[in-house]
Amino acid sequence: MDSFGLMKDIIATYELHGWKLRRVLARPETVSLISQAGDLVRDAEIRESDFDALWFARPSHAGREAWELRLIAEQPFALFEAFEADESEEDREEARQEMENRMREHTRPSEA
Repeated sequence: MDSFGLMKDIIATYELHGWKLRRVLARPETVSLISQAGDLVRDAEIRESDFDALWFARPSHAGREAWELRLIAEQPFALFEAFEADESEEDREEARQEMENRMREHTRPSEA
């Protein structure tokens, strides 16, 4: 499946379960695909990255907010974090950056 079709399927699946697409991380060659898919990414922020992934968020129990970083790949891989209601946006952003770094490590080719 092509990247665009895969991205479309991932977004549809997450939305079905109440997630909202918040950010798109995209390699430069993927940004042009995304710009052609205006309806697909709606109000999501697009950020250039060295890997392709989607950030989703939704309310969680006890006033928390769940965020999930889903790699755009045939083999599902995602990182999850739930933030407390009183957690500062600065702390949340720091945690999201750490998750992006972990995803980056996951996407690096193994050295043989």
